[in-house]
Amino acid sequence: MQAEGAEVVVIGAGMGGLAAAIRLAAAGCAVTLVEAQTYPGGKMRALGSAVGPVDAGPTVLTLRPVFEDLFSLAGERLVDHLTLLPQPILARHWWPDGSRLDLTGNRETDAQAIAAFANPREAAAFRRFDALAQGLYDAFDGPVMRAAQPQVLPILRAVAARPDLWPALRPGQSLAGLLRRRFRDPRLAQLFARYATYVGGRPDHSPAVLALIWRAEAAGVWAVAGGMHRLAEALAALAGRLGVRLRYGTRARRIVRQGGRVSGVQIETGETLACAACVHAGDPAALTGGLLGEGLETALPPSATRPRSLSAWVWSFAATPQGPLAADLIHHNVFFPADTAREFGPIGAGNMPETPTLYLCAEDRAAGPPPQGPERFEIIVNAPADRADQPEDFDRCQARTFQTLRRMGLSFSPEPDRAALTTPAMLERLFPGSGGAIYGRSPEGSFAAFARPPARSRVPGLYLAGGGAHPGAGVPMAALSGQHAAQAVVADLTSRSGSTRTAMPGGTSTRSPTMGSARSR
Repeated sequence: MQAEGAEVVVIGAGMGGLAAAIRLAAAGCAVTLVEAQTYPGGKMRALGSAVGPVDAGPTVLTLRPVFEDLFSLAGERLVDHLTLLPQPILARHWWPDGSRLDLTGNRETDAQAIAAFANPREAAAFRRFDALAQGLYDAFDGPVMRAAQPQVLPILRAVAARPDLWPALRPGQSLAGLLRRRFRDPRLAQLFARYATYVGGRPDHSPAVLALIWRAEAAGVWAVAGGMHRLAEALAALAGRLGVRLRYGTRARRIVRQGGRVSGVQIETGETLACAACVHAGDPAALTGGLLGEGLETALPPSATRPRSLSAWVWSFAATPQGPLAADLIHHNVFFPADTAREFGPIGAGNMPETPTLYLCAEDRAAGPPPQGPERFEIIVNAPADRADQPEDFDRCQARTFQTLRRMGLSFSPEPDRAALTTPAMLERLFPGSGGAIYGRSPEGSFAAFARPPARSRVPGLYLAGGGAHPGAGVPMAALSGQHAAQAVVADLTSRSGSTRTAMPGGTSTRSPTMGSARSR
């Protein structure tokens, strides 16, 4: 069978599913994308408020070329469909003692800020850390993030040329441990350790190599005018222009096989969508948990989905900020507790953190001064996965979020109610099989990066995309997983036809010689 004209069903319209659908359509496949919700985006979702939709998922765009490449497949430009707002300050960081630190991503600018915040010795320590993080990013970018499967030998060759990287790769070396040895000021160790939570890990249990996430963010952060859910809408519209059949409000019930190979996807109406391949862009645990039919439990090894990553309690609301800090909020704000042990210790035991780190996105400040009156806010509190809602959760979460902010000089009028809070249990209901985990498999453990499932499953014709698949969590990584899945589908369908394999359009730095900028049929 040729890839051209082959029927492919994509399950899930998150970043991985949208990216896979776009690339498959650009390669000539006849793509149907089914999504249980009535909107695209998956975890890139929004809740309504008096002043418009408020993001309840990712808040900024990084690794922008990944998304520019998707639009170029149709001969289009990302900037013609979205207004991207570069953020000169990556984040403003606050501590209970009143100290504050802004980081920009520029090594010397940040070193000078750290010298004023702490002392010149810590500024020198930051320069060394930043160089280490850049080296790790360079070593892992091609062999891991951009590769269909992690490649160990290229990593070893890259690290052999940079012996200073070895301490960060030593088995058992945690990100928090590495940072405690590099910074004497505990606030700086706390700040850079938070990058483990970006992919769903606890800093003391996540490998030190996750320091590279700092450089991914430092390379540039953009807000999307109107909110990040606009990115999902723009990608869905692009998929439609390429010929993808988008079926919202359509839940996949069963992946059908014939002769051991995927032959269709049965939806909740009972209709079966025949296909030569299926890309599952939901949580991989939905497959191993039997939620898409019997016989798929062994499609992946158990280590591909367990242990689970962190979840979150997410506040999405509109209010008027008040207090001494209200005027100083920017788009990205992080409020740190004095005692991190009382955050990640309870989470490890399955409980709500006693002293949480609070990530606060002031959504309407991405373009400059805040508007008069109510603004849109998203606040994220780290949480354990696999946790059922409990009667006391709302009151506890409300107190530990907003009492903490009031003590630091920030309050909101009105304070949000229950409708503004997304809980881990609600995330499980929205994304079946996830247990509420936002990032799929946990990144904790020295070799966790090699345990995530690749695009090809053990079932012929069944492929994986999304944040639970390789290369992992985060908006650009999920989009790259869609690229890997589409490449695998096209290669396998073409190989089955007995023809020479064709080039897959796209890639974040190269294009297909025949379809790189062409519109699909």
